[in-house]
Amino acid sequence: MTQKDSLIATRHGGTALVQALATQGVERVFCVPGESFLAALDGLFDSDIDVIVNRQEGGSAMMAEADGKLTGRPGVAFVTRGPGATNAAAGVHIAFQDSTPMVLFVGQVASDQRDREAFQEVDYRAMFGPLAKWVAEIDRTDRIPEYVSRAFHTAMSGRPGPVVLALPEDVLSAPCDAAVLPRAEPAGQGASKEDIDRIIRDIGAASKPFLLVGGGGWDDDARQALGDFAEAMQVPVGTSFRCQDYIDNRHPNYAGDVGIAINPALAERIRA
Repeated sequence: MTQKDSLIATRHGGTALVQALATQGVERVFCVPGESFLAALDGLFDSDIDVIVNRQEGGSAMMAEADGKLTGRPGVAFVTRGPGATNAAAGVHIAFQDSTPMVLFVGQVASDQRDREAFQEVDYRAMFGPLAKWVAEIDRTDRIPEYVSRAFHTAMSGRPGPVVLALPEDVLSAPCDAAVLPRAEPAGQGASKEDIDRIIRDIGAASKPFLLVGGGGWDDDARQALGDFAEAMQVPVGTSFRCQDYIDNRHPNYAGDVGIAINPALAERIRA
């Protein structure tokens, strides 16, 4: 038996969870420590992942959302059950509306206490269902790597967004010999040359062309490319709600924010 095999055979679920996060490239997590996920905290203590401790779970979730928005990979937060989860809900909602990849881990009562109205027990599938892309509860220690892998794939696939995983205490503390799964990578997307040529033709043929931009997955290169395209085509650009930084607001082709409290003149221009 190799040293790696020995470590896998003797670890608990919390360590397996943290090893899975490290394989996914997680460099930092945000949390308010809670007794409902102590085994995960043990695993984090022995890892190279930075742990940023916050004063309130809403801050943890919003920091994880910002981390996902800046890096393009899921930001990660840990919160305790019950009120910790409710405090974090605002950050999950922001991630959903802004199409930000994020994974929130929530402590949960032990499996043998489920459906007994245990202290701070919450049905997280029902609670977070309208706010997240996927909500699940890990029911077996040997499935921890599987759930983490699916969480990261789901958070980054298609329209990015938040995933919530509940962690029963006994699942985290039980021995785990499951192998860590490979790093999740988002599927590549792009436009064909034919599609690009058609878009250019359509803009050129339009009497009053207008670009309205939004959605997730933007970076500095995309922002610069949009500005260059708008200038080359001499087409005005508007940004959707909370997407004002998708183009330099000093750019001569920037027309304004097409969201709450839109400039009446811009609204009339779009309607025309």
